[in-house]
Order: sequence, then C-alpha cells, then structure tokens
Amino acid sequence: MRTESRGPSVVGPDETLHVLVPTPALAEEVERLSPRVRAYPVDADAGPPTGEATRAQVWVPRVNRATLPGDEFFDALPRLRLVQLLSAGAERFVGHLPEGVLLCNARGAHTPSTAEWAVTATLAAQRGIPFFVREQDAGRWSFATHSSLVGARVLVLGAGDIGRTIGRMLAGFDVELTSVARTPREGVHGTDELPRLLPVADVVVVVVPLTPATTGMVDAAFLAAMPDGALLVNAARGAVVDTDALLAELSSGRLRAALDVTDPEPLPPGHPLWSAPGLLLTPHVAGEVPATDARAAAALTAQLARVLAGEPLVNVVDAY
Repeated sequence: MRTESRGPSVVGPDETLHVLVPTPALAEEVERLSPRVRAYPVDADAGPPTGEATRAQVWVPRVNRATLPGDEFFDALPRLRLVQLLSAGAERFVGHLPEGVLLCNARGAHTPSTAEWAVTATLAAQRGIPFFVREQDAGRWSFATHSSLVGARVLVLGAGDIGRTIGRMLAGFDVELTSVARTPREGVHGTDELPRLLPVADVVVVVVPLTPATTGMVDAAFLAAMPDGALLVNAARGAVVDTDALLAELSSGRLRAALDVTDPEPLPPGHPLWSAPGLLLTPHVAGEVPATDARAAAALTAQLARVLAGEPLVNVVDAY
C-alpha cells in the first residue's frame, strides 16, 4: 500500500468537482469546502446515479458497504476518477474498480477507536470481566481470580497506524511488547519469526489488513503455537482467522479470544461462536465512537482539497 500519488488528474484547474456521498450531512460538509464543489447524496443500492450526479469524478461509499454495486453503477459515471473510502479497510474494492479509477482510504480515521477497543477487550478478557458480568446478571457474588495485563507478554501482529497506537496505549501497563509485520525493520520482527515468538506470548493482538497473504493467517498451526491459556484478540478482519481452528481451541479450553470481527460476518444465529467458552465477542464496533465520523469527514475534505489544488493524493491503495 502506498501513501501518496500524483495519479491521474481528477479535475481540471477551474472545473467543478462533483462528488457522490452517502449522506446529506456529508454533502453539506463537502460543499462548504469550496464553491467549486457539488455533492450529491447517493444510495448505490438504489440504482445507478441520474441527472447531474452522473458527472461525478469522486465516489465516497458508505462505511459499512459490504459489496460493490453492479456494473451499471459505474457505467453511469463516465468521469469517475477516484473512490475515496471513509475507512481504512479496502479489501472489498481492490482490483474491482474500473480502469483508471484510483482507490484511497481514510487511514487514521479509525485508528484511535480501534486501538482503544483492542486494549479494552484485552484488559476485560484478562481480568475476567465477561465472567463477572454474567454472574451479576444471575445475581451471584462469585469470587474468582483471573489473569492480568500488567507485565504480560503481548505480541501485536501488524505494525501500521493501529498497531503502533496499541503499543503506545499498552505502555502504561508495563507489558513486554513484541511488534510483528510482514516486513521486518528496526523494532519490528518479520512474520517468519512467528513460530519462535508465539510460544512465549500471553496475548496476541491481530491488526493486519485483509489481503491474500493474511487470509487464514491465524490457522491451526498458528494457534497451536500459542501457549496454554493465551488470549487471541482480533481487531482486523474475520477472515484473517480460521474460524474452525479457533473454535477447536476455544472448545477445548486451551485458548481464549476476544473478537470484534468474525468469519462469517455478521455472525448468524446458532453459530457455534455465540456459545464458545472463553470468548468475548462484539459486533464489529471497534471503530464506532462519536469522534470517528468527524475524523473520517476531515480525511475526506482534506483529500478533496488536494484534488482541487492539484496536489498529490494521500493514502492511495495499490493492488495487494
């Protein structure tokens, strides 16, 4: 993934910039940027754009968009040059846009909240909070001793924005932190070292992007290398983890987990993960805090300002 690119021209020096956005509120915010901007709230699931909206050079999909619209949507946008996401995750779009259309994400918009969730889930799971909440619901005063985050050996798989922020947040717990990424560098181990690093990790936090290389990365062998009683925390994408392999470890009681994402997602009724022992589960809400929308909107308007000024775009996503 590259972060900056001049790329093809999105709009001419004096040309009006037409932008498709998911909500009327975002349309108002975008139009405040410049008299040269026209924004159109568009629901891509309701059919292809019509009228002035077909002049759009930029499309901003809604954050929780699960799939791309059909070809007729893009056929109605002959001037489309940029798809600007409001989130960091880009796997649904990579390789599926028309030729000549750039893809950019909103790297950083969800970083603080996602990192906060990872630390919150880790701390809650280590201290047995899910157990105590269930006991409270049942009206039972059940004394029990659980694990601790203080001084724990924590391996963070993924050394981008979110991974680095998690590391900073964990510093106050005096953890023994190990950072791992695909490309080793100073202070960051390579993924080829995982067989050596996993057996000594009390907690493994996963925050890698979903790519062909990371799909199923946390498989049976990965989990088997973790020590008894260790905690897996997934704030990445559900498909990074082999669900069957994780269920086997949870069911045996050997490992514990905290998941904000699952495969499949959303988790259907009756799925074994709902009742798996040792699991703290949230419904893909790690990035959902009040400030996230404002950060995403700021990232969008900053990018559109670059478009208007003819400056290089940031957070351009390459094919994996």
